[in-house]
Amino acid sequence: MKLTNRVKSLRSSNGWTQEQFAQMIGVTRQTIISLEKGSYTPSLLLAMQIARVFERPVESIFYLEEESE
Repeated sequence: MKLTNRVKSLRSSNGWTQEQFAQMIGVTRQTIISLEKGSYTPSLLLAMQIARVFERPVESIFYLEEESE
């Protein structure tokens, strides 16, 4: 299984740049880039901070996806 997220679409729909969003949650822009590409899995604390900023449940932002073989 692979952890997938909707961070990029949610961030864009709010009109925030990667830099603005990074400042809101206390990480670097590079972390946001990696998160949006799916190459970084956030800690539970970071995932909860992201959910708080978007005012959504964590599971509506992050979800498990079957990996194709």
